[in-house]
Amino acid sequence: MPASVEIESLRKVFQRRAKRGLLSRRGNGTRTLVAVDGISFSVTAGEVFGLLGPNGAGKTTTIKMLCTLLTPTSGTARVAGHDVVKEATKVRAALGTVMTGERSVYWKLTGRENLAYFAALYRIPSRQARPRIAELLERMELTARANELVEKYSSGMKQRLALARALLAAPPILLLDEPTVGLDPQAARALRELIGSLRHEGRTVLLTTHYMAEADALCDRVAIIDRGRIIALDSPASLKQSLKAKEAIRMEVQGSPNGLEDALRALTTVESVSAKQSDNGSGTCELQVITLGSRGCIGPMIEAVRRTGHEVLHFQVVQPTLEDVFISLTGKSLRE
Repeated sequence: MPASVEIESLRKVFQRRAKRGLLSRRGNGTRTLVAVDGISFSVTAGEVFGLLGPNGAGKTTTIKMLCTLLTPTSGTARVAGHDVVKEATKVRAALGTVMTGERSVYWKLTGRENLAYFAALYRIPSRQARPRIAELLERMELTARANELVEKYSSGMKQRLALARALLAAPPILLLDEPTVGLDPQAARALRELIGSLRHEGRTVLLTTHYMAEADALCDRVAIIDRGRIIALDSPASLKQSLKAKEAIRMEVQGSPNGLEDALRALTTVESVSAKQSDNGSGTCELQVITLGSRGCIGPMIEAVRRTGHEVLHFQVVQPTLEDVFISLTGKSLRE
């Protein structure tokens, strides 16, 4: 299959003004931030490809370079065979893009008016635009609310309208940046189903996410990116298979995570540990441990936790997930 997206040694460096205090030394007052550090991958036509990583890993910067919003510092990127720098107009014509955190539709217009406005921008003839808009409103389950102002829409409805806008000109490639972030579970599930249907239509989809289960369910392949570099690239099944000889352990522990990671890493059977405070307000913390085998190490692990003054509330050996792959590679949680 031909490649819809080709990236080679892509790099983006920002120069940021450094904060200067009263005691700071004189200088040029700038610091260098390497957001994307020489990444390479390709996405074949009809593939759903995920860029997976924590916030700040370089996912959104990569998407912005692909859709010509940012110019690469070095390296090359081609979309639908067109160079993102030299042939930016042709690249934009081949893309439908939904960016997180940015208003991609106008809230003071209705849903239908938004789509009509963008259809005019895309130079879609009105005789074609009207049935296309009706079709997309129906597909996004927005027909009943199409004549209401977008400011009255829920977050999920606004995101579905943004996806409808991206699909107006029937682009062969879609770039979706964190498409379900901030949505309630029901709205996120509905949007994931819509993305899944795009695969069956043969469209190429490149999406970024920090939700491991989402990438596992939607993507044919994923690239795990951390600190601007790709640290793993394969199908979700193959990445999880890489931990076949290892096991993942989940623990809930009373108290804060202080001292727990060091205590568990001291055990010879423990490969990596991630600990974080629970967000349910219960005063507990959650541990994710990758071990070379749980048999024979459960007792020492529980004892190591107790020596730090903590109490184990829940202990479970589970099948490795994509987040376990990330922890195994980086030694930290995806949300850190």
